[in-house]
Amino acid sequence: MTRNKIRFIVILGAFAITSIIVVQVYWLRNTWNIKEKQFSQTVHIALFEVAEKMSRYNQSVLPATNPVNQLSASYFVVNLNSVIDANILEYYLKTEFSIHNIITDYEYAIYDCHDDKMVYGKYVSAKGENKPINMSVDLPKYSDYIYYFGINFPSMRNYLGADMTLWFIFTAILFVSVIFFVYSIFIILQQKRYSELQKDFINNMTHEFKTPISSINISADVLASPNIIEQPQRLKSYSAIIKQENQRLNNLVEKVLQIAHIEKGGYELKKEAIQLNNLITEVVENHQRQCANGRSITFTVQLSPEIKEVLADKLHLTNIIYNLLDNAVKYSGVVPQVTVTTSMNRDKIRLIVSDNGPGIDTEYQKKIFQKFFRIPTGNVHNVKGFGLGLYYVLKVCEAHGWKLYLESKVGKGSDFIIEMI
Repeated sequence: MTRNKIRFIVILGAFAITSIIVVQVYWLRNTWNIKEKQFSQTVHIALFEVAEKMSRYNQSVLPATNPVNQLSASYFVVNLNSVIDANILEYYLKTEFSIHNIITDYEYAIYDCHDDKMVYGKYVSAKGENKPINMSVDLPKYSDYIYYFGINFPSMRNYLGADMTLWFIFTAILFVSVIFFVYSIFIILQQKRYSELQKDFINNMTHEFKTPISSINISADVLASPNIIEQPQRLKSYSAIIKQENQRLNNLVEKVLQIAHIEKGGYELKKEAIQLNNLITEVVENHQRQCANGRSITFTVQLSPEIKEVLADKLHLTNIIYNLLDNAVKYSGVVPQVTVTTSMNRDKIRLIVSDNGPGIDTEYQKKIFQKFFRIPTGNVHNVKGFGLGLYYVLKVCEAHGWKLYLESKVGKGSDFIIEMI
């Protein structure tokens, strides 16, 4: 599947997910508003009938206008033209709410025109619990009425929410499905990326193996010539090429096997006390001899005499230094300049390998430690490698409990820093 098709699928999926969520939220909100309106209408009817019964009981006449007035979503006031008996009011409220199936907590208060305040009546629980007389809110007065009572539904939202349980369940299922879909897309993209990295790795590996195999093949043809025995210098030269290319193949295979070994978690660190400065000097000298192929490379070693020994696996530490040197040489400038430095930072040993290369953009500084990753260079492939060296360095550092840092600026080279405990 091409990159454009995947991008189209992702965009289409994102649009579909967004549309589904928007529609679901719209219907959920619309349903809530309908439920709230139904509740308000039911309460209006019940309170109007309470007002009529109170009017008949007091033998008074109701106001010409609707006596029920809703001041907020959960607070209503009811206008009566006579004195209100709290006990009778509570009886009628319970009766009408039961008839109209309003099963939720409520509290009521009666306006006292003499003291100009709302006199608290009672908190009535839908479950019949006797709650203490404490107002959940201060029921406000209503200046347009003289004889009236106010009623508040403190649990109205919970009551409506319980009535919409099925809607919430379906919404939760939808969101779980959306999350699963998003996760699936993420996994697909991740697998696509891994597939591309694996493809690049196979291409790089094929190219890396092809060069030494071709060199060995050519040298073997020359050595098969009957007259080669009469040219000892030429014989020696082509034998050296075969040995060199064979060692190169061996190094490539060894690098792949090291990564496979680490991936399986089947390696154990054989720690021992190592003279770090001596080991660095040895590895640098060996690497310098291997690079003596006509290319001018400057190695500078600045080792602190404070550093004596470090507890590490000698084989893996040697490979770490070699990989960092190899990486520095590959990505240095036209005239490579590689510097290896050791120093003490409080109680930690710092090993720094620096180069004078083009530097690494911040976009790639974290990615370069990922397996198979290589900085994109378009169609130019002038640097050999599998994208495994820095991944190996990171894993070995983690196994030792060391920290690996990269400090780099574009055009100013790179510093790979290992802090050893």
